[in-house]
Amino acid sequence: MFRSQVSAFRAHARRQGLPMATTLYGIKNCDTIKKARKWLDEAGIDYRFHDHRADGLDPAALDSWLEKLGWEALLNSRGTTFRALPDEAKQGLDTAKARALLLEHPAMIKRPLLDRDGELTLGFKADHYQSLFSR
Repeated sequence: MFRSQVSAFRAHARRQGLPMATTLYGIKNCDTIKKARKWLDEAGIDYRFHDHRADGLDPAALDSWLEKLGWEALLNSRGTTFRALPDEAKQGLDTAKARALLLEHPAMIKRPLLDRDGELTLGFKADHYQSLFSR
């Protein structure tokens, strides 16, 4: 399908009230992931949870996220995994270097990453999820 056809299908699915594919990406022991999962469960949202540590990281999915969000948004430079890297690994970051780091250390991906039928949302705020799922 071409991108415009996918967009048209998504709009049609929303108008018809058809279920939308929702996947939450992260690490199961992350506190923010736990909050997001609790919110989704309590809201009765049907979703799939993908744990980067247990389920791995698909390079094609990462490439799509990097294209849509950019490495600056996706890479969690404040986390312990990134801070523990040697200084030379943190210097001169660009898309290719960030991609390699994220594939090697998926824990450095900002969490949670919510994919609702191709629409990506980084982080968790209950009010934002509420507006996202009320559309």
